[in-house]
Amino acid sequence: MILVPKTKIDDYTARGWWGSTTLWNLFATHVRERPDAEAAVDACNRPDFAHGAPRRLTWAQLADEVDRFCGVLLQSGIRRDDILLMQLPNCVEQFVVYLSCARLGIVITPVPVQYREHELAHILSITKAVAAVTFARIGKPGGGHQSVEMFAGLQQSHPCLKNIFAWGEQVPLMATNLAAAMAVTDADRERLARAEREAAVTANDVFTICWTSGTEAQPKGVPRSHNEWLVVAPSVIEAGELKPQTRILNPFPLVNMAGVSSAFVTWLSLGATVVQHHPFSLPVFLRQLKEECINYTIAPPAILNTLLQNEALLADIDFARLTRIGSGSAPLSEWMVRGFAEKHGVQIVNYFGSNEGAALSGTYRDMPDPTARAQFFPRAGVEGFEWHLSTTRKIRTRLVDMETGEDINEAGRPGEIRFVGPTIFSGYFRAPELTDRAFDDQGFYKTGDLFEIAGDRLQYYRYVGRSKDLVIRGGMNISSEEIENLLLACPGVQEAAVVGVPDAILGEKVCACVVAAEGRTVNLEAITTFLREHKRVAVYKLPEYLLPLPILPRNPVGKILKRELREQAKSLAPQSAMLVA
Repeated sequence: MILVPKTKIDDYTARGWWGSTTLWNLFATHVRERPDAEAAVDACNRPDFAHGAPRRLTWAQLADEVDRFCGVLLQSGIRRDDILLMQLPNCVEQFVVYLSCARLGIVITPVPVQYREHELAHILSITKAVAAVTFARIGKPGGGHQSVEMFAGLQQSHPCLKNIFAWGEQVPLMATNLAAAMAVTDADRERLARAEREAAVTANDVFTICWTSGTEAQPKGVPRSHNEWLVVAPSVIEAGELKPQTRILNPFPLVNMAGVSSAFVTWLSLGATVVQHHPFSLPVFLRQLKEECINYTIAPPAILNTLLQNEALLADIDFARLTRIGSGSAPLSEWMVRGFAEKHGVQIVNYFGSNEGAALSGTYRDMPDPTARAQFFPRAGVEGFEWHLSTTRKIRTRLVDMETGEDINEAGRPGEIRFVGPTIFSGYFRAPELTDRAFDDQGFYKTGDLFEIAGDRLQYYRYVGRSKDLVIRGGMNISSEEIENLLLACPGVQEAAVVGVPDAILGEKVCACVVAAEGRTVNLEAITTFLREHKRVAVYKLPEYLLPLPILPRNPVGKILKRELREQAKSLAPQSAMLVA
């Protein structure tokens, strides 16, 4: 399945930015050259959220499991260009699924484990996925989420979903038990080699369809080819100054840009070892940093603030090895960036990015001053400025006044940052209207994020805010409009608006600002129960605060004044959250 325009392929190939190597080619090379080296490691607390004991797989062991899973896919009639939906926590099995799809040309669409029927029905309607792979249990022992039953229920309204595959204990009969089915013989391997040749996967074939939440009320599918993924790897490798065979700790869900770029594409590019982490737990995270000889990891700013405020937590971490940590999704504290550098010799990499491929990186080599790196990004892709990161020479950026459409070239004037280049996707999956709105008449992707120009030579961008109406909870984008539309169907709700409330750990939490219908009262429990049980919304999207109001503030043309609501909602946050925010 090739969705990138031929003109784009020809241009970027001629420039040497895209090539013919696939992600599977990289994996096969590591298996051949380093079969006994450690490739993928489970979280040490795996029994807390999934079946079985934690596993450590070498490249050869991982290749064997890939062979076995590929055999199941072929036996089920799944072939090149079919779409497979994956809902798994961070675990070694994710690598098995990703690599099998890369090998056979099957398009994988990974989704967060929190997604429920509301989000999944939308995704199945768009993708027509023929199979889903999951665990029999995702969550605490004796409970957790029974995802097989959920997918079985979705089959009734989505007959395209013909297969459900599951690992785990007591896999329900409506799913294929992968532990039992993943047997392989020499004849199977010969058939698999033939299927691989027939699939003839190219570097321009779609590898993934990831999902992003924006101002639209439903997730949008972002297809990315092997080349589109591989071209972003230098943004991680060069920014983190990572060497071959490094060890990476991955706390981000392996379902979108943050996780896939650092813990899959970078992993394959370097022949690294990835140590998985799920769900985020500070004690487990610290234990892994200490015991797994980690060279690089990523963490939200609030977590890094907490660590630096509690020096005892950092005892026994080998900072001679862990010298770079990535962060982003919220503004960084200059105090934190400087503190890690001066106390521990750790340089924080400041990331801005999106699933669509728009990305900026503030690195030590380009911005050695912690004060600058905490608040600015290189003005990448602008003539007259040179940066160490090679990606900056492959993209172009512009800042645009959203009222007039004029390019902004002076300091202090906010505008929307826009990108063009080989890292940028070509369009939303089966959504031409959304794609048309996502690009301007010069072909630049319109991020919806506001920046301004800064620096004594106008060499920096400074993040100002979002023009898109989002709440970013723990690095996950939540569309305010999506939740608002659902709340309007909640009994007793007359009007609703959704904003973020500062949180010391997650960055933001969701607040529902609600006007109750005449004669009715609404409480937080009623709202969350309605969204969870009736609308089947992902748990991380549920409001954690309620702001009851007699009327929503609006401007003279009737637009809800979200800024006023955010100011009012701030009073609901604990004081500790306000101090960190």
